[in-house]
Amino acid sequence: MADTIDYYYGMLSPFAFLGHDRFVALAASHGKKINFKPADFIERIFARTGGLKLHDRSEARQAYRLKELARWSKELGVPMNLQPRHFPVADELAARFAISVNGCGLDTGAFTHAVLTAVWQEERNVADPKTLVAIADTLGMSGRDLLTEAQSETALAGLERNCDEAVASGVFGTPSYAYEGEVFWGQDRLQFLEAALQSDA
Repeated sequence: MADTIDYYYGMLSPFAFLGHDRFVALAASHGKKINFKPADFIERIFARTGGLKLHDRSEARQAYRLKELARWSKELGVPMNLQPRHFPVADELAARFAISVNGCGLDTGAFTHAVLTAVWQEERNVADPKTLVAIADTLGMSGRDLLTEAQSETALAGLERNCDEAVASGVFGTPSYAYEGEVFWGQDRLQFLEAALQSDA
């Protein structure tokens, strides 16, 4: 029985936004530690696993994505802007920032929640270093110190490692939860992750 769940996600992912708090609560309720593994899906994972950037997908797929987001937002009672002002933007710095938060032993779950909320509810640009610093400061972290760390080779190596581990684990989409060698892709698969956790109880 594993004590941890690997959590692979993109810092701009609307489905990670919809599932994040539920996943964190689920892991806590089963006494599982989360291995936060923010990754660069758009530039580093999709190209290796057959994924397409949003603007490269067919019109039908793009339209259906918006319908699904609206359905899940209503179903979960989680308001969101379906087409936020600052999406898509580059998310590498945000991922490296989260890796730095994690490396410093700080609350990566809270930081991730705040960044996703900034995109999908607050119309903020998380590609802007000032936004990330402000988010960290609001959480009682040293935003400037974390920015310095995020811009380091150590954070870059951490990002590349997360992406390599994601692909090696069979992960191709965000969010993905890996538990005992099994991948659960999407916030709508949390019920299956929960079933796996319960079977190990």
